Amino acid sequence: MKYPVIIRQALVFASALHFACACVASAAPDSPESLLRQFDESVHLRQIAFASEEVVDHEIGLGAIQKIRGEWRFKHSERQSGTLLSYTWQVGDGYSAAEMMAQLIDAVSRIEGATSLFACDGRACGRAVQWANWAFKERVLYGREDDQQYRVFSFGGEQAARLIAYSAERTADRQYLHVELLLTA
Repeated sequence: MKYPVIIRQALVFASALHFACACVASAAPDSPESLLRQFDESVHLRQIAFASEEVVDHEIGLGAIQKIRGEWRFKHSERQSGTLLSYTWQVGDGYSAAEMMAQLIDAVSRIEGATSLFACDGRACGRAVQWANWAFKERVLYGREDDQQYRVFSFGGEQAARLIAYSAERTADRQYLHVELLLTA
């Protein structure tokens, strides 16, 4: 059954709150790295991809993806260099990608020095196929545009770590959470 947007958002929030309460046993993360370890050990997430690489002038989207003069680009972006950790998880056990994104946002908000740099939901983010193929180069992330979410967080100021999170829902059993952590040099 397709619910109106406000009811879907309320259901997602209620589910995320229930899930967060069920996870009281796990400690609050003290850093983005410990947060990623907690997510990687979650019984509700199955890691399907991981990469660690040194990047130079890695582009981080701070705006929706749009076509500009025939090329796909972020409306706004910044470039950073450092070590990039990329995780892609498939969501399981009846949870949704939106619920896992809500849990991630809640956990990030409890890390000292975390600042939200950009957030978008649904079609406001741009084309889902471009997020999957162009931005993240993970075609499995391609899902419905109405259900995508994208967030960028900063830790410790302008030249500090960046956490990039994207959730995608293709079908009820094919939902994904992709998180990148850029540790600047």
